[in-house]
Amino acid sequence: MRSRVGGSGTDGELAREERAALRRVPGLSTELVDVREVEYRQVRLERVVLVGVWRGGDWQGAQRAMTELARLAETAGSLVCDALVQRRQRPDPATFIGSGKAEQLAEIVRATGADTVICDGELSASQLRALEQAVGVKVVDRTWLILDIFAQHARTREGKAQVALAQMSYLLPRLRGWGESMSRTGGGIGTRGPGETKLESDRRRVREQIGRLRRQLDEMARTRVTQRRARRRSDTRSIAIVGYTNAGKSSLLNRLTGSDVLIEDALFATLDPTVRRVRLLTGEDATLTDTVGFIRHLPHALVESFRSTLEEIAEADCLIHVVDASDADAGGQMAAVRAVLAQIGADRIPEVLVLNKVDVADAATLAPLRGLAPQAVEVSARTGAGLAELGAAVAAACRLLPAQP
Repeated sequence: MRSRVGGSGTDGELAREERAALRRVPGLSTELVDVREVEYRQVRLERVVLVGVWRGGDWQGAQRAMTELARLAETAGSLVCDALVQRRQRPDPATFIGSGKAEQLAEIVRATGADTVICDGELSASQLRALEQAVGVKVVDRTWLILDIFAQHARTREGKAQVALAQMSYLLPRLRGWGESMSRTGGGIGTRGPGETKLESDRRRVREQIGRLRRQLDEMARTRVTQRRARRRSDTRSIAIVGYTNAGKSSLLNRLTGSDVLIEDALFATLDPTVRRVRLLTGEDATLTDTVGFIRHLPHALVESFRSTLEEIAEADCLIHVVDASDADAGGQMAAVRAVLAQIGADRIPEVLVLNKVDVADAATLAPLRGLAPQAVEVSARTGAGLAELGAAVAAACRLLPAQP
């Protein structure tokens, strides 16, 4: 990702960046070193320009937010060509960034040949429409970008239904009727009266789909409740692994249980929860659940749609909160996870805080974390360091729990 000051570079440099970015796209072949030019053009990545609003004060925080947005865009299969940050106290109600910046953004889009603009925020229908008209290309916001990534990673029937429900819930208030789409869909003999506009029929179909998806998820939720009750009857402790996306939760699950859960250096690589049995140091059996990673400003539609899955966390006896100790904003990520836990009613569950990736974390990053969380267990899921201490901490936390009903 280039800064706005740096310009757009040459076409040759951009092509090389595209080829390198293609190797990072989940599901695409990585054998692209000798790919022919015709084949390369057929799989050309969507070129995007990022846009953010900086409210002043914490410039490093704004940079981290844009870096995270760039990672989200790359995970979705895009090539980030440029980024633009507008300093203002609040997003412009018309175009998110204001008319002057919108004109500058249009110039950047033309110069880079971008296909899409991604905004670091949740935009209203009118903001999306106005900004698209100003820049002349597709505009999506951060929420829709996250929903798109979830759609790519959903594997099970429940996961796909949850993502579809979140997308429909997001889309419903943003359905827009432009030009011919506002014309009547009915008319003539047998259809007297005002009829139904294309926009109204679209809304009706979306509401019908939302209703159908909710009924499907209710049925799946009942099955999940039955499974949890069975675990309770067997006097099995339930432990959930939570944390910011890409903190290393799946790696830790594999280390603790000897499993082979997919590990991928990408945001939201784990979407569907994975449950494994583990024996605590006390000799008790427990279930260890790997859950979807959290992120700042997790879309409300996702939280609502994934309610039954997130109940695996809310119903757990103990949480293993995994933090990426090598991340410069590990403290901010920790706070973001705890905000989501409070949102789903899991903030009072006993927590074992784990600083993961200490093998690659530098001293300058670790020092403030140790001060912030002196009780945390330091581990490396990659090397296995600290796992014995983690097992002892989890066993101790479970010993302090009241007896199973």
